[in-house]
Amino acid sequence: MFNLASKERLLRIRRKLAKKRPAFIRSLWWKFKKFDEVWRKPKGIDNKIRLKLKGYPPMPSAGYRGPAKVRGLHPSGLRPVVVSCTKDLEGLDPEVHIIYISSSVGRRKRGEIVRRARELRLKIANER
Repeated sequence: MFNLASKERLLRIRRKLAKKRPAFIRSLWWKFKKFDEVWRKPKGIDNKIRLKLKGYPPMPSAGYRGPAKVRGLHPSGLRPVVVSCTKDLEGLDPEVHIIYISSSVGRRKRGEIVRRARELRLKIANER
């Protein structure tokens, strides 16, 4: 893909950008009790946020994204993979992948997946 130094540099840039990125909040959440702060795209013809008027909260746009080469990576720089059975662990590289155990997996199978992942020296992001 690309060398380790550039990957770490891009991850650092992504962390810096995330700190600067504003909290995107829903239009008029401060005015009506029925609206919560969760972002919804404004679609009204006179909406001040959609028109990007001064004095109103910012609207998400492409300029707020992180570097394309590290987009979708775990903060450790590894590529996340969702695993729901021990068979899914085969063919994964511990230098490249980090695993998330699926939320639908029960306690017994979770234990088997954790045991097998440790044998293969894979990192587990959501180990309990």
